[in-house]
Amino acid sequence: MEFFLSTVEEQSKTENSNITITEFVLLGFSDVPHLQWMLFGIFLLMYLTILFCNGIIMLVTRTDPALQIPMYFFLSNFSFVEICYVTVTIPRMLLDLCTQKGTITFFSCAIQLCFVIMLGGMEFLLLTVMAYDRYMAICNPLHYPLVMNNKVCVRLVAACWISIIPVVTGQTYQIFSLPYCKSNKINHFFCDIPPLLKLACGDTFVNNLAIYVASVVFIMVPFLLIIVSYVKIICNILKLSSAGGRSKAFSTCSSHLIVVALFYGTAIVTYAQPMSNQSDSMGKLLSLFYTILIPLLNPIIYTLRNKEIVVALRKLQTKLSTYGNS
Repeated sequence: MEFFLSTVEEQSKTENSNITITEFVLLGFSDVPHLQWMLFGIFLLMYLTILFCNGIIMLVTRTDPALQIPMYFFLSNFSFVEICYVTVTIPRMLLDLCTQKGTITFFSCAIQLCFVIMLGGMEFLLLTVMAYDRYMAICNPLHYPLVMNNKVCVRLVAACWISIIPVVTGQTYQIFSLPYCKSNKINHFFCDIPPLLKLACGDTFVNNLAIYVASVVFIMVPFLLIIVSYVKIICNILKLSSAGGRSKAFSTCSSHLIVVALFYGTAIVTYAQPMSNQSDSMGKLLSLFYTILIPLLNPIIYTLRNKEIVVALRKLQTKLSTYGNS
């Protein structure tokens, strides 16, 4: 990885001999200096809340015997990816708010972008796998334990990682192979594709095309698979004669549907439109939404709307109280 990034850095230097960019400056929220410390406090609190809530979900889904089923295995993996995703962006943003410098090396920017794309793409793939799991559980309940066994679940998660890593590596190489000669100031709070491409002085047609293709493969195709899965799930639920059965089936899917709507709505607005049509302010606002707000809402949505997790949390609270009193 280090060799790959040093290669693209050297390529960026040699393609433009007049200006050599060895570091970028993340402007972040420098346009509102009077709000720097207030934003620092808000983002720090939100970051700690995300870590705590997702950590709790990982803990209860791994330790509670009642939650040892595929749905919670995937949810635990999703929470882990969420923690990694926010850790790639928020600590760096907090540091910049403190120091008010915002400088980031070429190498660090490439690393950050690589992990942002990788973990973001992984979330979309996991949401698709979770939709498939709900489809099998509701539409094929007799075959569900056999089809969705532990080995299959592990393979599905591994397949998500294996499919996303080569694509992300290739995209990162493409973006950082471009010559950057316009400016080294990124009007964003982390290294993201749209603001980086605005700084490139070479032809970005191939890069934009690659982004749209990747968006189709990792956003639109999974989205269509989720839609098809839920159309079949809803048709199957409506055939149930028991009102209680329909209610239970809908309740197990509602949390996932809300998260899917939040993720895909933001992603389509951010990456499916032409880069030139997106203003810097709108880009930052959307990025705040999917890097901080959605990861903060996800564990809340899953815990408040899931009775099994609520029960598991109460049991954990009872155990901790008992341990504290003993």
